[in-house]
Amino acid sequence: MVAAMLPALRLVPLKLLPYDNKNEFQVVLDLPEAASYVETSNALREMNAYLQQQAEVVSVSGFAGLASPMDFNGMVRHYFARNAPYQGELRVVLVDKQRRELQSHGLVTRLRDDLEAIAAKHHADVQLVEMPPGPPVLATIVAEVYGAPSTPYADIQAQAKKVAARLEREEFVSEVSTSIQGPLSRWQFVADQEKAALSGVAIADINQALRAANQGVILAHLADADEIDPLPVTLRLAPDARDQLDTLLALHIRGRAGVAKQSVRGALVDAPQPLVALSELGHFERLPADQPIYHKNLQPVVYVYAEPTGRVPGEVVADVIADFDQPETDTSRPLAARSYLDNGAGDGWQVRDDINVVWSGEGEWKITIDVFRDLGIAYGAALLGVFIVMLIQTGLPAVSGMIMLAIPLTVIGIMPGFWLLNGLSGEINGYPTPALFTATAMIGMIALAGIVVRNSLVLIEFIQQSLARGMALNEALIQAGAVRMRPILLTAGTTLLGNVIITLDPIFNGLAWAIIFGIAASTVFTLLVVPVVYNLAYQNHPTHGLPAEGDEV
Repeated sequence: MVAAMLPALRLVPLKLLPYDNKNEFQVVLDLPEAASYVETSNALREMNAYLQQQAEVVSVSGFAGLASPMDFNGMVRHYFARNAPYQGELRVVLVDKQRRELQSHGLVTRLRDDLEAIAAKHHADVQLVEMPPGPPVLATIVAEVYGAPSTPYADIQAQAKKVAARLEREEFVSEVSTSIQGPLSRWQFVADQEKAALSGVAIADINQALRAANQGVILAHLADADEIDPLPVTLRLAPDARDQLDTLLALHIRGRAGVAKQSVRGALVDAPQPLVALSELGHFERLPADQPIYHKNLQPVVYVYAEPTGRVPGEVVADVIADFDQPETDTSRPLAARSYLDNGAGDGWQVRDDINVVWSGEGEWKITIDVFRDLGIAYGAALLGVFIVMLIQTGLPAVSGMIMLAIPLTVIGIMPGFWLLNGLSGEINGYPTPALFTATAMIGMIALAGIVVRNSLVLIEFIQQSLARGMALNEALIQAGAVRMRPILLTAGTTLLGNVIITLDPIFNGLAWAIIFGIAASTVFTLLVVPVVYNLAYQNHPTHGLPAEGDEV
């Protein structure tokens, strides 16, 4: 029971899947929304210069205002839509994993502070994205902030900023951002309707002129033998003049024929098409740009993203939820004083009553709960199946239960074993690198249920064979341990050694360690516990656990 409590005390960190050891990672950069692609490119160049100095980096590809090629991660995070001027990305290729001392996650951890410092210099948000070994998510930690049907979206955004501020105060949490667009403004040309009408200029003409100046208008197509498609000939202003209001106001617009009239010898005739400067037809006004409104299941939502560094997401979410609606304090509980039985950092935070914060949506939190729940159900089904098989073999429910004693004994090895690994793990650049009990380790526990019962089955079968030959109970128990110890240790040793090589794999090493620790502890304790329990149960029983005469086995 004490060993099983280690995860609840956070001495054994629980996570869905471990970090894989890939030969690449991504640096996703978001500058202020008003930044140009030139500023984005300059920030990427500075990061590129830093990365090229790292011995583990082979090449870096940069994309400023342009989406990088589609991959598994970008499919869910919608990186294919990152084509705004303020958005940039670096694809970093590392040397082969066989030539690196650090795995890719450790390398990213080492580079994190320096890359975040470069991003801060450019007032940018940065994300270091690793290729996940399993289903990707929007972010490791995602909070969805909803409001009542009558709540303005601006109020939901304001409350989402409180959630982000609380995550930023949590230890070993970085890359905190929201889906809120930064403050943007737009210039709108307000036409003087009367002047435009007198000049014979329609509003559509003004719109067309401004669109041609900024977006361009195709005048013709140029045929070239070296090109597959004809090349468009586009007329537009130079890049440095498109956002200059004086240049735009100096544009001239030709009025429409037949709109303006003039008197010639007492008769009204069509005036010639005038050329009117845009400055004569109105003025520019600066207005705030509209904010995008995100929806999920037809409800307006604001997303808050975060990435734990050196911690598992379950701990972070549990602490933040525990502090919700608590009084604010100036002190925070250290990580060592927290557990799943006593969550919270003592850093209280609140949102309005009409605001609902959901943590079980797009992040890794709900997937982790669902996977461990399903694996727990599978573990129970495996135990039931083993019990049925043992009952068919022995015909006695009590003896079948004794044979299955080897299964809970594996916990004595698995959980303290991971606690020991966690204690031996060090730090990288100040960030802990804990040994994680993942879903693959849970699968190893399920596999052990069918492996370790072999040891107790061999012991009890020998005991019952000795008793059937007339041997005394105590002598039969001692003989079973003496005779069966070597084959039990040999079979357990081969299973243990067969899993040693798997510990080198970053994904399945949890499965291997679970089998190694579990089978080692279960084998040792089975040789002691099973004979003792058998003696306690049947020392005063007339048949010593053998089927009575006439019983069907």
